[in-house]
Amino acid sequence: MEYRPNPDRYSGIMQYRTCGHSGIKLPILSLGLWHNFGSVDNFETATAMVKHAFDNGINHFDLANNYGPIPGSAEENFGRILKRSFINHRDEMLITTKAGHFMWEGPYGDGSSRKNLISSLNQSLKRMQLDYVDVFYSHRYDGFTPIEETLQTLVDIVKQGKALYVGISKYPPRETKFAYEYLKSQNVPCLLHQDRYSMFTRNVEQEILGIAGDNGVGFVGFSPLAQGLLTNKYLHGIPEGSRAARADGFLKIEQVTPAVIEKVKQLNELASNRGQTLAEMALAWALRDNRVTSLIIGASSVAQLDDNLKALNNLQFSNEELDTIERILA
Repeated sequence: MEYRPNPDRYSGIMQYRTCGHSGIKLPILSLGLWHNFGSVDNFETATAMVKHAFDNGINHFDLANNYGPIPGSAEENFGRILKRSFINHRDEMLITTKAGHFMWEGPYGDGSSRKNLISSLNQSLKRMQLDYVDVFYSHRYDGFTPIEETLQTLVDIVKQGKALYVGISKYPPRETKFAYEYLKSQNVPCLLHQDRYSMFTRNVEQEILGIAGDNGVGFVGFSPLAQGLLTNKYLHGIPEGSRAARADGFLKIEQVTPAVIEKVKQLNELASNRGQTLAEMALAWALRDNRVTSLIIGASSVAQLDDNLKALNNLQFSNEELDTIERILA
């Protein structure tokens, strides 16, 4: 059966924020394909999540060359979804991908060299069956490639028409400032800076958010639910099948300490008083600062995606609630 998008997808509760000094607007919640879209996952479930996101105003889809497992399979599956269901809607979508982490064997399959970035993007475009991506990120500052080499490669990628805009991800403050200045001097300004941000990971509040704001760069936060910690999953310990219970998960079992669980319980109580789930409140909290352009949410089902979308029903906090959250987190 042919997929027909919801005709009211842009008139619902989704809000859009402008990316710094640009004409691009992002939905304040974007869909990330880091987990649950790889070759080991259910393709029909993945397709249903992309459709549900799009039907609810999420038109920003975030990938990277190594998302899977297996690495690359998330892009490949997303390309299949695009071809099957969204062939007439590409221009409504903002599709982003990245390169810079390990992807293939040998000295050129990792890092931020010109060789790696251009080869990676060519592979990504082939997997997604696209002529270009909207934003291509340098996924990390690797610490050994001259930063000028990495940034000039981003400039050249835009001039080659393989990306409309560029961004950086997880760059330290000093390198961030240099990147913004260099890219601007080449008339290819940085559109987005992506980094981890949640109630439990707030490093970007120290410098990165301010630098982005001062330079007209949008900020996109990933892992806003702290890999599931800021949900009701861990209220009573570590459940079987959760990310912390998996040996290959990014959330490690040693991170789920009694002190963390106690904070989660207190935050959950406050969320309940607000008429929200903990996940909804955590997303609303991370959006309280207008310098945050969008949050990348992940989901394993349409129902879980729906829970995240409900955060949009209550984005306001009283000063008392914000003070309470600070006390709990402290």
